[in-house]
Amino acid sequence: MSDAPVILGLETSCDETSAAVLVGDRLEGHVILSQDVHEVFGGVVPELAARHHLQRVDHVVASALEQAGISLGEVDAIAATAGPGLIGALLVGLGWAKAAAYALEKPLVAVHHMEAHLFGPVLEDPDAEPPFVALLVSGGHTLLLHARAWGDYRLLGETRDDAAGEAFDKVAKMLGLPYPGGPAVSRLALEGDPEAIRLPRPMLSRSQKPGDADYYDVSFSGLKTAVLLVVQKLEASGELDARRADVAASFEETVADVLVAKTMRAVLETGCTRVVLGGGVSANRRLRERMTEGMGESGRVFWASPRLSLDNGAMVARAGRFRLERGEVAPLDVTASANLAFPGLVRTGAPAVAAGGA
Repeated sequence: MSDAPVILGLETSCDETSAAVLVGDRLEGHVILSQDVHEVFGGVVPELAARHHLQRVDHVVASALEQAGISLGEVDAIAATAGPGLIGALLVGLGWAKAAAYALEKPLVAVHHMEAHLFGPVLEDPDAEPPFVALLVSGGHTLLLHARAWGDYRLLGETRDDAAGEAFDKVAKMLGLPYPGGPAVSRLALEGDPEAIRLPRPMLSRSQKPGDADYYDVSFSGLKTAVLLVVQKLEASGELDARRADVAASFEETVADVLVAKTMRAVLETGCTRVVLGGGVSANRRLRERMTEGMGESGRVFWASPRLSLDNGAMVARAGRFRLERGEVAPLDVTASANLAFPGLVRTGAPAVAAGGA
């Protein structure tokens, strides 16, 4: 092994049990075990998620270490997601990490799940460094940030209600598509016309200006209702089967319109030439295309590969390395939090204190 620090990252915030071994900037071992048990319920069942993490965490960590060709004793530090997420699921991963850190007398780093998503793209492209505008979009969060440096973040906007990923899941259910909904809607959208059905662009108006409360914020609850009304109308007329792909494509295009427009506003205000996409929804093909078009030749858009866009231990290990380098070692009595504050995040115009992660 080299002299580079060896970080074991552990992620169990929702329904992926994942462990990774990061040696310096090299990802030497990485295992992600998804829980397909939730598909029959159309969404994640917290109790089942926690139980499956508990049953699989030992094997997942052992497999990641085996890939890396090292033993647990050779790890220099252990990083684990401490929140936000499903509290039972979080406690499994963090509890395992605490026990291992205590037994091995190794440093423990408690990682914020959404900050970890910021580090996903830089694992594959070293140019994905601050300053940048970041759009973090997942099943539980939608955040628009200005990352001035690692650990120094300004919250520009967030969802007022539903996260983008949740909207994809609900629309998928309306269309009779399987869970998780994002990939299913995106696949069906390829067969449809994105301009076939005009849907409202929530909280997006030309009259908005910097300083308005809704200039950067987003909302998707009304869009879900609009799609439901369209689906009900098509069902009543017997046209749904023929128009299902058009509904998917129009919905996907609407979400991309809103997210890209809000992000471009942030690019204009901050002067950033880099945009980073993070979270599960960042794997959406149309969102990536539209964001790239929006930036044009004036800058670059970074995203991680699909494997590193979803919840994974590699991003946790990378975020953990950053926090460890700052001397931020967690005490062994640290606990998980479903609403863990995002470290270093301040609201625009607010005092320099950490803001909530939701």
